[in-house]
Amino acid sequence: MLVKNAENRGQLEFVSLETMVPQDHLLRKIEAAIDFKKIYEFVEGLYCEDNGRPSIDPVALFKIVLIQHIYGIPSLRRTLEEVSMNLAYRWFIGYPLTEAVPHFSTVSYNFKHRFNHATVEYVFRWVLKAAAEEGYLDTEAIFVDGTHIKASANLKKQAKKAVSKQAKRYAKELFNEVNKEREEHGKKPFSDDSDKKPPQERETKETVVSTTDPESGVFHKGEHKKCFAYEAHTACDNHNFVLGVHVTPGNIHDSVAFDPLYDELCRDYPEHKIVVADSAYKTPWICKCIFESGRILSTCYTRPKTKENGHLCPSRFRGQ
Repeated sequence: MLVKNAENRGQLEFVSLETMVPQDHLLRKIEAAIDFKKIYEFVEGLYCEDNGRPSIDPVALFKIVLIQHIYGIPSLRRTLEEVSMNLAYRWFIGYPLTEAVPHFSTVSYNFKHRFNHATVEYVFRWVLKAAAEEGYLDTEAIFVDGTHIKASANLKKQAKKAVSKQAKRYAKELFNEVNKEREEHGKKPFSDDSDKKPPQERETKETVVSTTDPESGVFHKGEHKKCFAYEAHTACDNHNFVLGVHVTPGNIHDSVAFDPLYDELCRDYPEHKIVVADSAYKTPWICKCIFESGRILSTCYTRPKTKENGHLCPSRFRGQ
């Protein structure tokens, strides 16, 4: 029997969001596990007590960004469009069907000008602490890797810029060790006056920067298409909990970005015993840092890169 439904799009109905969201929905589980009201304590000092317009609920702002990252929505504009149409998203942020969701520019402005890096970091550490108290973290081994993220910048809109060369951290450490040894042998230590030179006399290099997004860097590796990008260096525990993130321009090598990330890991999780990383992090300096701290570096084997006529080519020693 053919049935044709009448057009009932304009029909008025009384519904409750509480009954429309399935009980086993992921956002329900997150809402039950985390006391989001704690965020009010973190941001209370960022708002005026007795002046100005009523603000957007800061908990709703944090939940909107959380929805974006959980479901992999590429932009805040698209996120707010999805929140406006999705019943589960509206239930999660506490907005009924008749209430307009915040504009994406409002969310962006708050996270750019009101909620500073320290605020977001505090919320991040608070969630990790709650997971640790429940016994979910396993930090005996920490896994470190970098992922490139394409920037919203046209490769054709670029300019060349001269920037000062920054000495690598291990160069300064080596310099200090040499001076320490010279002092032990009664010799005069070398003087490092590189920081005392005026900016115009410091060594510089020419690099390509984006006129649209100057903080990004040119990334080109293997078969990847050349583009402006960022790289997120992420550390996880054995249960896939993110323990730390350090974001750099896409043209910064993994080994260079390892130091600030590892410093945070040693500060927050000193109990870890093993660091697991790919071959990009297998440098003498990183090995020295990890081994001297009494920990183990677990990384992959790399073949010798010498040519056939090189002195250390394995084929030279066959049958000997």
